[in-house]
Amino acid sequence: MSGRPVIIFMGPPGAGKGTQAKLVSEKLGWTHISTGDIFRDHLSRKTEIGNKIAYFVNNGLLVPDELVSEVVRDALIEVLKKGTAGIILDGYPRTVKQAELL
Repeated sequence: MSGRPVIIFMGPPGAGKGTQAKLVSEKLGWTHISTGDIFRDHLSRKTEIGNKIAYFVNNGLLVPDELVSEVVRDALIEVLKKGTAGIILDGYPRTVKQAELL
């Protein structure tokens, strides 16, 4: 990630990843990237990506690794453009494929 440190919070749903990631990001002044937050933002704005995500969610399907990784990649690009001391990933990667794409 362009020489910046990265922390990845992993665990099952409801384990407190988001809570801890937020606390650590505030303490360190790092950027917190949450796939759930990004998905909710796209869904609420009804973006093209949000419509793709909605299809999978509304049909009880997992969002494909490639689409999740695309969303995270776009968020990372924006974060790196702005500059940050470090990055905290919350909810990504969740699968081996996502880890490979990262």
